[in-house]
Amino acid sequence: MPPLTTTASVVAALRAAGCVFAEEEAELILTTARTPDDVTAMVDRRVCGVPLEVVLGWAEFAGLRIAVDPGVFVPRRRTEFLVERALAAVPHASVVVDLCCGSGALGAALAASLDGAELHAADIDPAAVRCARRNIAPYGGHAHEGDLFTALPAGLRGRVDILAANVPYVPTGDVPLLPGEARDHEPLVALDGGTDGLDVLRRVAAEAPRWLAPGGCLLVETSERQEPHAVDVLRGVGLIAGTAVSEERAAHVVTGTRPAGG
Repeated sequence: MPPLTTTASVVAALRAAGCVFAEEEAELILTTARTPDDVTAMVDRRVCGVPLEVVLGWAEFAGLRIAVDPGVFVPRRRTEFLVERALAAVPHASVVVDLCCGSGALGAALAASLDGAELHAADIDPAAVRCARRNIAPYGGHAHEGDLFTALPAGLRGRVDILAANVPYVPTGDVPLLPGEARDHEPLVALDGGTDGLDVLRRVAAEAPRWLAPGGCLLVETSERQEPHAVDVLRGVGLIAGTAVSEERAAHVVTGTRPAGG
């Protein structure tokens, strides 16, 4: 691609590649790039389908700038609704776990709103753990590598007030239908939720009651179609299940609270 020297040329290149929000993306690229060569390289990557957040190296999430490395799940703005529901459910949480953490955006956003909360994040993907470690470091957070709860310190059992688990929930058969940005540039393990999209949720729910504090809350994002089935999963393990919907964000969050007396 020839050097891009003007805002108009950047917008034109992005628009030609099918970027719907070409003007906004051009502004972000131009303000992030340090040199004209950086601009050209960043536009070239974006034109090739690399997610904008990976091109920039960061994503805006819940008022924070979250570092996003190549190959790491990009935090979605709709997931800010999960953060809001978590803070409403347990406003004085002292122990927070971000499971299937990806970049650690959920954990960072929760810790930023909770004064001095103990924060742990975990993911099976080493690249995600490295990225999350940077994002949660300002809050004294700890990042762990491993498969779901096996990654966490045993001392957290029965102490977790907020268990935010942004589990993969795309049914396996629907993965090829995802936008290329996700399908080609994000790890399959962060997208594929099994035949009905609920396999990982079932595994999380089965262990959650042993990790949650009395009154502690598990929160997961799901689709409208899966929501009633997710509720059944949480009820089936003895959690008090609830749902919340943000029409504006097209976000569906299912919650499971451990009974205060159990």
